[in-house]
Amino acid sequence: MEKLCGKDLRLMAAKARLLAVDAVYTAASGHPGGSLSCVDMLTALYFNEMHVAPAQPKWPGRDRFVLSKGHCSPALYAVLALRGFFPVEDMKLFRSIQGHYSGHPDMNHVPGVDMSTGSLGQGLSTAVGMALAARLRGQSHRCYALCGDGELAEGQIWEAAMAAAKWHLDNLCVFVDVNGLQIDGRTADVMPTEPLDKKFEAFNWNVLKIDGHDFDQILSALQAARECQGRPTVILAATVKGKGVSFMEGQAGWHGKAPNAEQFAIARAELEATIKELEEN
Repeated sequence: MEKLCGKDLRLMAAKARLLAVDAVYTAASGHPGGSLSCVDMLTALYFNEMHVAPAQPKWPGRDRFVLSKGHCSPALYAVLALRGFFPVEDMKLFRSIQGHYSGHPDMNHVPGVDMSTGSLGQGLSTAVGMALAARLRGQSHRCYALCGDGELAEGQIWEAAMAAAKWHLDNLCVFVDVNGLQIDGRTADVMPTEPLDKKFEAFNWNVLKIDGHDFDQILSALQAARECQGRPTVILAATVKGKGVSFMEGQAGWHGKAPNAEQFAIARAELEATIKELEEN
C-alpha cells in the first residue's frame, strides 16, 4: 500500500475518530477520551510508518505494535479496520458477546493485534521484550508502543525503560500520549510525573517532543527515531483528550463513558463535517 501523507492522513484519522465514537456509543461503554487523543499517532504508524500485511497479520517480518494503554482499543480497532485487517462493519461488535472486539486488545482473536494489553504499565515491558528478541534473532523489524501519561506513574514502566537503555534497543520507539488527564483528573494532581523529558534522558533514551496532532511533526519524529543509533526513542506527544469532539475535548469526565443519543448526534455531526471538509478541499 502506498504511504499516506498530509491531508490524506488527516482524513483517515477523522474517519477513525468517527468509527471509534460510533463503536463506544453502540456498545454503550468504552473509553472515548484517550482513544481520540491518540488516533493521529496510530494513523501515522499504520498508514505511513509500519511494515504490515493486513492479509497476513502474523507475517514474521512485520513491525510490531503494543497499545500499552489498552483501554483505548476503540482507536486501535478503528485504525486496524481502515487499514484492512478486518471489515469496518465489525466495529459494531465492539464489546459485544457476538464478537471478539473486547474493551482491551486481544491478540488471540483480533487480526493485527500483536499483544493483549489492559493492565497499565505492562505493555512497555512487552515491547522491550519484542525488540530484544528481534535483536537476538538478527531480525530487522521495528517495535512500537503507545503509553498514556497517567500510565507512567506505574513503576514497571521505568524498569522497562532501564532495560531498553541497557540493551541499546534502537529498534524500539515509544509514543507517550501526553493529554494531561486520566480517570481521576489531571495527571499533575493525581501523580505528577513531569519533567518527562528529563526523566527519559536520565534513563539514556533519545527524547523527542512534538504536537501529537501535527502529522508533519509525527512523521519527522518517526524518521528521527529510525535514524537514532544505540538508544531507544521516546516521543512525548502533547495531545488533547477527546480531540475532534468539542464537548469531549480537555474533559477528564470523558475518560471512560459513552455518549447518550443526543451527545452522539452532536459528535457524529462534528466528525462528519470534518471528513466532508477534508474530502472537498
